[in-house]
Amino acid sequence: MDTIYALATARGKAGVAVVRLSGPNSHAAVTRLGAGNLVPRKPVLRLLKSADGTPLDEALVLFFEKGASFTGEDVAELQLHGSIATVNAVLRVLSTDRSLRLAEPGEFTRRALENGRLDLAQVEGLSDLIEADTEAQRVQALKTLSGALGDLAEVWRTKLIRAAALLEATIDFADEDVPVDVSPEVNALIDDVLAELEREKSGSFVAERIREGFEVAIVGEPNAGKSTLLNALAGRDAAITSDIAGTTRDVIEVRMDLRGLPVTILDTAGLRETDDVVESIGIRRALDRAAASDLRIFLLSSGDIALIEPRDDDVVVHGKSDLAATDGLSVSGKTGEGVADLIDLITGILERRASGVATATHERHRIAVERGIEALGIAKIEVSHGAERAEIAAEELRTAIRTLDSLVGRVDVEHLLDEIFASFCLGK
Repeated sequence: MDTIYALATARGKAGVAVVRLSGPNSHAAVTRLGAGNLVPRKPVLRLLKSADGTPLDEALVLFFEKGASFTGEDVAELQLHGSIATVNAVLRVLSTDRSLRLAEPGEFTRRALENGRLDLAQVEGLSDLIEADTEAQRVQALKTLSGALGDLAEVWRTKLIRAAALLEATIDFADEDVPVDVSPEVNALIDDVLAELEREKSGSFVAERIREGFEVAIVGEPNAGKSTLLNALAGRDAAITSDIAGTTRDVIEVRMDLRGLPVTILDTAGLRETDDVVESIGIRRALDRAAASDLRIFLLSSGDIALIEPRDDDVVVHGKSDLAATDGLSVSGKTGEGVADLIDLITGILERRASGVATATHERHRIAVERGIEALGIAKIEVSHGAERAEIAAEELRTAIRTLDSLVGRVDVEHLLDEIFASFCLGK
């Protein structure tokens, strides 16, 4: 493979900047910079110089040998002083080395995948970890990066291979007396995997929401105080407030971190019958976003809920509590009364949902799980028809195995790689 290099830390001024090299010429390349002899995994402080002896920077240099590095190849890292000029000077010298080339986006991680240091699900976990904004996202991404999904996929694979082997034995000895009926064990193995796949499927929707963020829509009649409440929740003037009904025409979004959970609060247009064309468009958008949201806050002003009914777990709250006392939960976006209680209530509901999170965290994972469930369902039907359908049942089991293997990149994922790695920065 080529030897690649790139800045592995963010551009801009910083205390430290890391330049990473990976490939067979990485050791020789940093040696030419003045790093001298390097002992694997032992950092040394060296004065780096260009080919003509011009000092570049005093840097901490690390070398990792093939098989013991992130990419699985020889890897060298230069920990530089993080000025823009210093980084540019070192990168400029490396660009003149004909044994090196600049890395493509995600190429370090792609090499880790190709060299067996990471599976495909771990690659996605690493991408999620880099993008994590909240504690729940960090914990979930770290779990995926640790190989949890790959471990599950290996257990499923082992059970299904055992089931397929039992059926194959039935096929091989079809013309002889086979004293043992294998269908009970085959069905037990299939049922075990099916139960786990069903749990992963149901929990994958929650896992996706943790990755992308829960949506909570504030809905109610015009002038109920929705925008004022949004501003109180956000702690800033995110939406225009007015005594004039129908001020909000479009959906306004505010991203929040509620006890580690990523949540987007939506302020929607007031729900009412209207002949105003523009307001009608806003109301349609409000209804669509409210229907698609994970949770709705119904902010009541007159006691009526217009155009839309609450679902289970939706929150019904009285607004403008500073103007009139009401029974039950009430809030005032203007004074802040009840806002903390409302946040606690929303967070509690979303935390209960997040507790059912699965190891499968991406839509790709869920689709593979669903296809695996479908194949195993067919396999069970074929097993029930007896030995004469064992060959078809075995083929359905092989289909399920191939589908679940795609979770970790064993098969049928080449077309996904370019899209996945394009989201990484050069230094990853």
